[in-house]
This record gives sequence, C-alpha cells and structure tokens, in this order.
Amino acid sequence: MEESLNQTDCSYNEPFALQVLGDSMEPEFPDGCIIVLERTDRCAHGMYIMTLVEGVRWFRQYLNDEEGERLVALNDLYPEIPLEGLDWKPEAVVLQRNIKRKVKHYEY
Repeated sequence: MEESLNQTDCSYNEPFALQVLGDSMEPEFPDGCIIVLERTDRCAHGMYIMTLVEGVRWFRQYLNDEEGERLVALNDLYPEIPLEGLDWKPEAVVLQRNIKRKVKHYEY
C-alpha cells in the first residue's frame, strides 16, 4: 500500500487486491492466493487484517481476548506478535480470498 496516496481521493477507499507471498497464513491463505481488502482504521477479534506495526506491514489474524491484543500467523511455525506497547494501526481488512478461481467471502 502506497503511503503517498491521497486519502481524500475516491479511489483510496476502494477495495484492492494483493497476492499472498509465503506460507505464514496457510492453510487459509496459501502462497500465491489473491486477497481482496478494504481500507479501515478499525478491527475486531478474529479479523484477517493488513496492519502497520512499528513501521512494518503484516498480514495476520487480529486477536483480542484474555491473552491480550496480538497478531497471529495461522501457520504455527511463525510467532505471535503481542501488540501491547507497540505503535500499530490497522490499514485494511480481508473481504475475500481467491484460490484458482474459487472465491471465499469473509463477513465479520
């Protein structure tokens, strides 16, 4: 996502697509699948989000429960990212996933 985009432009608020690279979000989002995201500055427990944490972008599941706020990779090989005390903000939420033309929609 381009930082220099004008947030007042109509196109800034339009959904956009990205290709997932890597295996951190498998099996739900395998390497190479396409996700469609919608820009937002809010998120809720269980949402799949694109977020900026300490200047680094992450695609993870946002969890907020008795264990606190954190970002979780679906692949157990990757550690959780506890958010307490970090500078972070949600940037977009996943609306749908496309794997070889099989589309799955996410409603939160």
